[in-house]
Order: sequence, then C-alpha cells, then structure tokens
Amino acid sequence: MSSKTTNALILSFTVIGAIASIVFYPILPKRIAFHWNMIGEASAFESKFWGVFAIPVIMFSLFFLRLITLRIDPLKKNIEQFKGYYNGFWISISMFFLYIYYLVIVWNLGYHFDFTGMVIPAVSVLLYGIGVVLGRSKRNWFIGMKNPKIMMSETIWQKTHRLAGLLYKITAILSLFSIFLPGDFVMAATAIIIISVSIITAAYFYGEYRRR
Repeated sequence: MSSKTTNALILSFTVIGAIASIVFYPILPKRIAFHWNMIGEASAFESKFWGVFAIPVIMFSLFFLRLITLRIDPLKKNIEQFKGYYNGFWISISMFFLYIYYLVIVWNLGYHFDFTGMVIPAVSVLLYGIGVVLGRSKRNWFIGMKNPKIMMSETIWQKTHRLAGLLYKITAILSLFSIFLPGDFVMAATAIIIISVSIITAAYFYGEYRRR
C-alpha cells in the first residue's frame, strides 16, 4: 500500500473520530468514564471535554507524527525496504484508537458491557501486527529497539527484531486466549506476557552483542 493511500486512510479514520465527538458530545454525560479496571468496570472519569476529545486529538497527533517521521528519520531509506509493513502498522494503530474510542462512546451512552473483554481481541490483533512489522523491519529511529549498540549493527538488529517479532505474535495468541481467564486475571496476564517478551528480547540482544 502506498504512503498516499495510507495517509488518506489514517486521516479518514481520524476525521470519523472527530465527527463522532461532535455528534455525540451534546448527549453524553458531564463525566466521561475513561479508564476501566482489570474486571472491565469503569474506575476513573474525565471531564466531558477531555473525555470526548482526547482520543481524536491523539489520533491527529499520531497522523502528524507519521508525516514528520518520514521526513526526519536519518535512516528513512531503510523504511522504504519495508514500507508496506510500516504503512500497515500505522493503519493498525489508527484503527485501534478508533475502535477504543467507539467503545468509550458507546459505554458512556449507557450501553454497559465488559470493557476489558471487548478490548483484549483488539489488543491481540495490534500485538500480532507489531510482531509482523518488527520481524520485517530494517534499522530506523521510530519502530523497534533504539539501543545504540543495536543501531550500530544491521545483523544484530535483524536477529533481535526477528525474535521480537516472533514473540509478539505468540503474545498476541496467548493474549487472545486470556479472555477465558477469570476477569481480574485477563489484563494482568497480558501485561506479564508483554513484560516477559521485553526481558527475553533484551537478554537475547545482550548475548548477541557479547558474542561480537
């Protein structure tokens, strides 16, 4: 997928979110549920303005960050080598935020549901997408690990990120199955898995670096 098509899609998702915020603002409550605990219950609330407009603002910010990144990354030529996966990553991020935003809107309109149970499948898809792009990535200053020693070696980058990509895919699958755990264990299990992946990847990188 070309960068122009990707930009158009991301901007479209962002505009859809902005339109939704304007349309639903008058009928939403004065306090907006914006955080849910491990068992899917609302545990924190924001003012109406920030509760409604925060995610669209984040989506617009990410869109402009993408535009800037493609221009200022010293290794942007490397991004060209996996541009399809890179663009797919940005689309996935945008769709994820739009999905979360609509869950927030629907819940605050009074249609209550297990928020965590609805979020976990989306998190799993996003994690799998991250795994795909990490496994295909080349050295750059936006996606991937930014340890200076990794950035110095294309070989270490490739080995480390292929492992990270595989582990993120496994994490996505395990995260999806975590929805069958008791409610208060679902998010905890996902967090533990992600932390474990980070530790394993860091340990693997250190081992590769020491061997050189």
